Parts: sequence; structure tokens; C-alpha cells
Amino acid sequence: MKMRSDTVKKGIDRTPHRALFKAVGLRDEDLKKPLIAIVNSWNEIVPGHLHLRSIADAVKDGVRSAGGTPLEFNTIAVCDGIAMAHEGMRYSLPSRELIADSIELMIQAHCFDAMVCIGSCDKIIPGMLMATCRLNIPTIFVTGGAMFVGCYKGQPIATSELFEKVAAVKAGKLSIEELKEMEDITCPGPGSCAGMYTANTMSCLTEALGLSLPYCGTALAVSSEKLRIAKASGKQIIYLLKNRLTPSKIINKKSIENAIRVDMGLGGSTNTILHFLAIAQEANLNPSLETFDILSRTTPHICDLYPAGRFFVEDLHEAGGVPAVMKELAPLLNLDCLTVSGRTIKEIISGVRVMRRDVIRPLNDPLHKEGGIAILKGNLAPEGAVVKSAAVAPAMLKHEGPAKVFDREEGAIKTISQGKVVKGDVVVIRYEGPKGGPGFREMLGATAAIVGRGLGSSVALVTDGRFSGGSRGPCIGHVSPEAAEGGPIAIIRDGDIIQIDVPNRTLNVKLSDKEIEGRLKKWHLQVKPKVAKGYLYRYLKEVESASKGAVLPNQKFK
Repeated sequence: MKMRSDTVKKGIDRTPHRALFKAVGLRDEDLKKPLIAIVNSWNEIVPGHLHLRSIADAVKDGVRSAGGTPLEFNTIAVCDGIAMAHEGMRYSLPSRELIADSIELMIQAHCFDAMVCIGSCDKIIPGMLMATCRLNIPTIFVTGGAMFVGCYKGQPIATSELFEKVAAVKAGKLSIEELKEMEDITCPGPGSCAGMYTANTMSCLTEALGLSLPYCGTALAVSSEKLRIAKASGKQIIYLLKNRLTPSKIINKKSIENAIRVDMGLGGSTNTILHFLAIAQEANLNPSLETFDILSRTTPHICDLYPAGRFFVEDLHEAGGVPAVMKELAPLLNLDCLTVSGRTIKEIISGVRVMRRDVIRPLNDPLHKEGGIAILKGNLAPEGAVVKSAAVAPAMLKHEGPAKVFDREEGAIKTISQGKVVKGDVVVIRYEGPKGGPGFREMLGATAAIVGRGLGSSVALVTDGRFSGGSRGPCIGHVSPEAAEGGPIAIIRDGDIIQIDVPNRTLNVKLSDKEIEGRLKKWHLQVKPKVAKGYLYRYLKEVESASKGAVLPNQKFK
């Protein structure tokens, strides 16, 4: 069969090209085989990526055994946990676009026939998925997997809790010695942080979408099962290539709806909305925030997973993983969707059963009747806002309280830590959106400060920034339009009454239309950018609204 890589390796005109391939150790017989890109985000910084070298080796073994020639290259990866609550967080979401672009550049410049994407953590898998849709060559994913959960005094402890415990120390509720003990045991080894944060949510949804083999999404990072899946994936990419099974035959409206429903069933991170808006655009589909809300209203939340629930990814895997979740959600799913296994969802789940009912609840006895994420609109968020409704205490699903307004996260954290935010308040943090940030920071520092002071069920937070998958409580993010673009959040003042109604999907400020209009007239689109050079400056000049996935113009809405 004719291969893309023939462009760089066949014929007399390609003699110099073959010589260069031979310089890296390839033989004539290697060049007769398909060239398979092993796209790896390994580095020594991110716990979720530290073990990816061994996974890549297993993938390459699989590729070779099936008759391909694997060639590995790397892309970048930011650790959101290390970048959290300081200026480094401005670079996290923008890295998604660089990841997608870097993969496109490497694949197109070297004419690879197919690729295996190996990655983990928050922006890496989404960036790889965007590139996958853009390139549309046979592709399979091997997601890195979760780390084991830490254990402190017989109780599980995960990364996001440490941010909350810092606030507890400052509030005098925990000793510095206890915090140090927690620090040493919370992250026991390689892998994505153990809860259903953004990294593990995206890994599960990649499997639900059909782009990784069964059980890949929940197999733990350091397990032999992960290595076996990696080797099988290396073999499977040759099957995909021979059968011309490209991403466009897997990623479509139906499979994206499946992934969103699984997201709602899991109670996953709100960041998935940003990422699936971007992925769907790359697949030439027409995504909207309304799609998420419609599917959320009709998909029960059935998985009791941390940080909103009791269990961790290792428990979900023991319960049957993504196939078991999809088995339970089967009446709501498009079962005819094809996957990289060569089988349909219906075929994959046919022999599956739920192994732990404490982790995956029956469809007729869910944790919540609706999905874990809700889209709110109102005069404070005309284009929409996002809340992880599964993590909101019932008493806070409807809340009305006075605003305490901050123009950046640091000011909010300081005020909260000083005890100046009290029960009933609504903390408003603005100028943290894609443009205003710039970079659309996560507000885990602020939410952790609230929870750490015991206010998680009595204080709401509203922001044009976004939230970590580890955030919990009444945290409403992605408020659009953002303040830097003249959205109504820009004119909120201390003491204005904010009205939150999650069941009815509304977010309002208790002001008349005339008052809002009058304040906006006095506000001008003359916000000075917080940066004046470098990648973030280019990013803020081009990035679209959060309601459109915070994408750059090459993925612009049609």
C-alpha cells in the first residue's frame, strides 16, 4: 500500500533523505516499513510523565512486532500543580495550543504514516487530541495513568487537599508538622494525581471517545497492565494504518456526545468543556455550551469519585473502568460508534459488568439525577458560565449574597486568609480570563483557601478564570464575556448582590438593565495587558472567548 512516508524515502531523489534516516540508525529494511511517530510528552518535571519512557518502549516493541518502524519525538508538558497559584499558571492552558501545533509541525514535516500519542495531565491530552483531528492520520492514544492515592493516618489523601491544608494551617486548624507529614506521603509515585481531576477525566474521555484501547483510561501508571496496553496499542496502530481507520471515522458528533455523557456520569472536571469545544472545532463539528447542558440534564451522575466523592481512579479501575461506566450508561449512548480497537462500543461492553456498586451506582439509583456539570446564564454571564454541580453542597445550589470583588486571584487569597470573607459572601475574581489573565488561570488557590477556612459550604466563588479539577464547592468559572472584553463581571462592585441558581441554570447580579448599561458606558475597553511581550502577549491578542473553548484563530468558529 502507498504510504505518506514514501514522500521522504522512495526514489533516487530521496537519496539524501534516506542517508539522514540512516544517520539515526535506520536500515534499508526499516525504511520499507511504515514510519510510526511515537509522540511522547515525557519529562523529569511532571509526576504524570516521569514513567512515560517505559510506556514508549513498550509501544515501540508493539509497533516493531506488527511490522512498523517507530520513531519517537517529544512535546512539552506543564504540571498544573507546580504552576498553581502563581504567575506560572498563566502558561498552562496556552501550552495546549503549542502542543497541538508542535505535533502538527513534526508530523507534516517528516511525513509520518501514523502516530501513537503518549501523554498525561491536563493540557497535554487535549492538545494531542486537537492535533489528531487536525492531521487525520491513523492515531491511537496511550494515556499515562493515575498514581496511587496517598494515605495519611489510615485515610486517603490527594494533591488538591494539600492546597486546602495550607489554608487550614494559616487558620490555626492544623500544625505545620502535620502538614509536613502530609507533604511527604501525598504523592507516592509517578502518575497523574489520583482523583478525578482534569488529567484523569481526559484520559477516561479519550477512551470513551474511542481513541484508546479498553481500560487504558484507568489502568494505573506503574502497573504492568499499563505496559501491556501500551504494547497492544503499538501493534494496533499498524492495524489502523492497514485498514485506513483514521480519526475522522471515530471522532464525530455521536462519539463526542458519548464522551460528554461519560464525563457527566463521572462527575469530571469543568475543564473538559473547554477542551471538547476545541476538539470538536478541530473535527469540523459545531460545538456549543448548550450541548453540554442538554446532555448534563439527561445524564445521571453515577460515579462517586474524588474530589466530589469518596473514591479514586484506582477504585474506578477495580470497579470495571470506563467500559463499566459505559455499560451502565448504555441506554443513553450511541453504541454503534467505532473505536481504535476495531470494535464498536456495543461490542466492547457486551461482556462487561460493574464490579463495585459503591463506586459506580446503577442508572436508576444515581448520586444525582443530572450530570456533574451545569451551564449557567444570566445578566452576569450572557454567554455562559460553568459550575461542577456534583461538587456543590445541596444548600448552596441556590445562593444569594454580597459580592467581594478582586481583580486578580492573589488579592482574593490574601483577604480570605485574613478571615475577611464570611459566611454568605460571593467572592468575585475577574481579569483572569483568557485575555485578561492572560492565560485563563485556575483558581485552586482561592477555592482551597475558602475550604481550608471551613467556608466551602457557605461561600461562593464566581470568576472569569477557571477551576482546577481539584476544586470543590460552589465555584462558578468561565464567566463570559470576560472582564477584559467588557463583560458585565467588569462592573460588579463590592456589596452588589449575586444570585446563583444552579437547578434553574441562572447567574445574575441584582441590578437593573439600566444600571448595568450605565456602568458599562463608564467602563472602556482600555484595560492595559498584564504582559507586553512573548508568547502570552501573542496569545491574549488572538485567543477566543472561554465560551468558544479559548481557542486561537486557526480553530475559529465558523
